[in-house]
Amino acid sequence: MWERLLSESRTFSAIGSLCIFVAAPGCFAAEPPPSAVSAFDSYVGTIESRLDRQHRSRDTFLALVASAPESDVRLHHGARIVERLSPATGADLPGALLHHWRGTAFAPGAKAVGFERLMRNFDAYPQHFYPQVLRASVLTQQADRLQAVMRVRQQHVITVVMDTTYDITFGRLDAQHGYSVSRSTRISEIDSPGTGAERSLNSKEALGFLWRLNTYWSYEERDGGLYLQIESISLTRSIPRGLGWAVRPYVESVPRESLEFTLRSACNALQQ
Repeated sequence: MWERLLSESRTFSAIGSLCIFVAAPGCFAAEPPPSAVSAFDSYVGTIESRLDRQHRSRDTFLALVASAPESDVRLHHGARIVERLSPATGADLPGALLHHWRGTAFAPGAKAVGFERLMRNFDAYPQHFYPQVLRASVLTQQADRLQAVMRVRQQHVITVVMDTTYDITFGRLDAQHGYSVSRSTRISEIDSPGTGAERSLNSKEALGFLWRLNTYWSYEERDGGLYLQIESISLTRSIPRGLGWAVRPYVESVPRESLEFTLRSACNALQQ
């Protein structure tokens, strides 16, 4: 009995702390500090250099799933392996948090050309990635480079809706190996979405749930199907002092769960 009461007490305390976290935007920076943006850009540059080298060879096209023994067997049995790659030191930037995750899955019977078709069909994103993606469309396109907009929703205790814009590049090594690079260029939190009072929050009102988001897909066709690997690097506001025990698990669960959902949705779409 006492264990249950203690557990419930901690749950209510965590929710209460989260409410404080989201109810007092004036206490936090509305925009990421320049030093945090610089550190994020530097980190991204290092990761993109590694991915560029990785994508030059069939032997290294996908990163090894080091944390999962017998990973190929698990993947072929439907497992989706998600790893946290955020650096042990440096994830807490000045006034911000950096999150880096990688997820790997296997879609039996799928082809590289089919996955690329899925990724390029932004109009169908709400069908394949609902309820996280509410709408999506391409603004401009020139060959393998395009600019796309998406309205996305994250629901973890509270619901946050954002309008996001991305610069996206598709590439391929050969017919069995392809990749994409997506970098956010604009993220706006939306107040009262879907109502007559809907509006974009200005920089002083926004809560900083997501300041930056880069996504990197790598996919390889072999073994009778398609290996999918996605890395996401995001920048969010920092956690208020003294609330880390309650808020950090929530903040860190969002990118992981989003990655798991995206992998699962992509695999399901490829089976249709």
